[in-house]
Amino acid sequence: MRKIFTLVLFLCGLSGLTNAQQEVPPGPYDLQTAIDIALENNLTLKRTELNQEITEATLLQNKGQRYPSLSTGSSYGVRWGRSINPVTNLFETNRIGNVNFSASSNVPLFQGMRINNSIAQAKTDLEAGLYNLEATKNDITLNVINLFINVVFNREQVKIAENQLATTTEQMTRTKKLVDAGSLPMSDYLDLQSQNATNQLEVINAQNSYRSAKLNLAQAMQIPFSDDFSVIEPEFEMQEGLMAAETSEEIYETAVNIMPEIKAAEANVLSAEYQEKIAKGAFYPSLGVGANVFTNYVDQVFGMDRPEFSQQFKDNLSQALSFNLSIPIFTNFNNKSSLQRARAQTAIQEVAELEAKNQLRIDIETAYNSALAADLSYKASVTRVNSLQETFRIAQQRFDLGAINSVDFQVAQNNLFNAQADLLNAKYTYIFRVKVLDFYLGNPINLN
Repeated sequence: MRKIFTLVLFLCGLSGLTNAQQEVPPGPYDLQTAIDIALENNLTLKRTELNQEITEATLLQNKGQRYPSLSTGSSYGVRWGRSINPVTNLFETNRIGNVNFSASSNVPLFQGMRINNSIAQAKTDLEAGLYNLEATKNDITLNVINLFINVVFNREQVKIAENQLATTTEQMTRTKKLVDAGSLPMSDYLDLQSQNATNQLEVINAQNSYRSAKLNLAQAMQIPFSDDFSVIEPEFEMQEGLMAAETSEEIYETAVNIMPEIKAAEANVLSAEYQEKIAKGAFYPSLGVGANVFTNYVDQVFGMDRPEFSQQFKDNLSQALSFNLSIPIFTNFNNKSSLQRARAQTAIQEVAELEAKNQLRIDIETAYNSALAADLSYKASVTRVNSLQETFRIAQQRFDLGAINSVDFQVAQNNLFNAQADLLNAKYTYIFRVKVLDFYLGNPINLN
């Protein structure tokens, strides 16, 4: 019955956990809500947090090595036949019942500083774990921001495609009337009809890209995806001075002192150095002190009256105190090989630290150059779109008057559509890269 009851409780708990995991906060989602949900649900982050608990347990264990150990025990045994009575130390052939009680304690006095270094190493590992936890949060945050911006970008692409389709549909309807009236040839209408079908396909492709962008964001948030998933578009305006005034070198000098992945790499080097010290400590003598207390009771004493239980325990009580000195002379190269591995691990962590700093520099330089390029592309695209809007307006008027054919009209329309798409791409690339640079400077990230 107890097994059945336990199984029922387990299934109920599992059901509750499943329901909790499937509970989805209502949308639409702003950027901060999307980030918070992603951080709450991310399993990599949860695994990192659990690893911190393991490191905390290691630290507790290492601290415990400083304190005396204490253990107690007891035993009861019965012997038959010829044996030595542990009280009289005489041979007997009677049944002898024996009850033993003991307690022992050991204290390390000197271990080549290995205990202190192991504690310091565990503290350093815990600190590195906290930095890794923060770095994981930053990676999740940047990924969500990028995916969030991609959703907004693709939604704008859908609007542009739909506007182009609406313009083509309107022009096709007007052209049909002119063709029916004999003012335009039928070929103009067929050209626009073909362009209209192309624009419909572009709308479908834009909608598919928009849906994929929403799916990617929902998966990053680790929530079930549905067609009504949506985000709240931030009110972001392009303006002068949006990009940080610092150069990429200045941004790097700031970031290298605050980014958690760099601090984690530095902590890993320090941890490896402590491991070296622990390995060196094995070459030193170790000294410890031990204490032991023992007593027993025998229920059969040959040739004499059996003493009371408490009296026997008092009479048989013994104590011992010992000092233990161990001097390593030859350990089959175990100590030497451990030190060699520890030194190699320190060198590996130093290389990892250098790699982390180089990667940070590469990321900053890439983001900086991309932001500069996107800024220039955006400014050029603004001028291009303004010019092409006027060109398309004139082309539309001339087409209505029969001054140009449908091919020239489509060229003007497509040029405007491509320019608008390029402008949108440059805008959101610039926004993301600028925010990444702000992130490396330690500034809070928002899109408003």
